[in-house]
Amino acid sequence: MSTRSATTPVEDEVQVGVIGGSGLYEMEGLSDVTEVSIETPFGLPSDDLVIGTLDGVRVAFLPRHGRGHRLSPSELPSQANVYALRALGATHLISVSAVGSLREEYAPRDVVIPDQLLDRTKGVRPASFFGDGVVVHIAFAEPFCPETSAIVAESARRAGANLHVGGTLVVMEGPQFSTKAESHFYRQIGAHLIGMTALPEAKLAREAEMCYCTLAMVTDYDCWHEAEESVTADLVVANVQANVAMAQEILRDALPRIVAAERSCACSEALANALMTRPDAILPEKRQQVDLFLGKYLS
Repeated sequence: MSTRSATTPVEDEVQVGVIGGSGLYEMEGLSDVTEVSIETPFGLPSDDLVIGTLDGVRVAFLPRHGRGHRLSPSELPSQANVYALRALGATHLISVSAVGSLREEYAPRDVVIPDQLLDRTKGVRPASFFGDGVVVHIAFAEPFCPETSAIVAESARRAGANLHVGGTLVVMEGPQFSTKAESHFYRQIGAHLIGMTALPEAKLAREAEMCYCTLAMVTDYDCWHEAEESVTADLVVANVQANVAMAQEILRDALPRIVAAERSCACSEALANALMTRPDAILPEKRQQVDLFLGKYLS
């Protein structure tokens, strides 16, 4: 295993980053595997990153909660996670996430590619790389990259998944699951899924000008469904394990197609008109911290 700073030049650039659980970076066909520990200006990522080649695509895998599932959703170092993947060269980020269903038709073990987010976190998670003298306002009307999401959805169809395209994902703080009142409330306002990790990950990916897509794997019916068992950790784990093979198959099909596609979405220029602060007013230490993202606009 190698250790390096996020400012160290990348010799073999990663093309796509994948954040999810263990098992994803153990898929058949992954070659030239290396493991790296990366230090970022925002601290250490959740764990060491596994880099390998899958069907010609250089991909970096990061276990979101750390090996052994050591980090709760509120404790995730999302700034460091996204920064590390971008520093390795990744322009696309696929999030594989376990979610609860708020709709009868979104059954456990189904696959969903959501297109909207509803933030119900509590503000304890740093949601931006900026601040501290740098004011940036990115557009976030479409929190998921439509182009990357379409490719991943097509790969899910090809893999034979019971697929749903579109839907609003509520991101709650956790680590506790919902009360019944909360679950029914989210249903009443039209949400489809509930999870704990897509934010601030999606916001940070947009600030990093990465194409972000969530591959949501349904594990339960939260606690609203009177005829189904309320969500428990054991239930989630069992369905996550059952979903690993499907997630691997979808990624194996999607990654080469993502890299081959022309990148014409707005994600790659999210910062182009977002900086409000006059460049000469940015302190040198802050400029150095965010140079990975803003450098091309400040030079």
